[in-house]
Amino acid sequence: MGRINPDIDIVADLLKAVLAARPEDAFCKSLWVQYQERGGLSKKQLEGLLGKATAFANVASGKIATLEAIILKKHQKQHSPPPTLSPAPEVADTLGADLEAILQKYATHKRILFLKTKFDNNDLITPAERDEVQRLKKLLLK
Repeated sequence: MGRINPDIDIVADLLKAVLAARPEDAFCKSLWVQYQERGGLSKKQLEGLLGKATAFANVASGKIATLEAIILKKHQKQHSPPPTLSPAPEVADTLGADLEAILQKYATHKRILFLKTKFDNNDLITPAERDEVQRLKKLLLK
């Protein structure tokens, strides 16, 4: 983020003021180290600094307002809402009966055995697989 006047560093001034008021504060020390190493802070870190800076009376209100403006300029991560879970698919009784009927006549039919296992385990059976069972029922059970 380009600054208008690079000689004025509000974040560094606020960090120094907070560190002068509370030199033992580990959070502010870590913010100072990260600011020196990376040259900036994240939005959450700036919000934490704002919380610390507002607690002290020796910090100018203009610097606090500038920090609030910097925070507002930072990018806000947008998380997509969690996906809604659809209810479990209704198990059609005719599908189970059709599978059983085919297996009565052709007990070793591999595809029907596979679909019967899926049906018994309450796995999702796709519409294409349902159509396949209907097609095989018509072919095999004339």
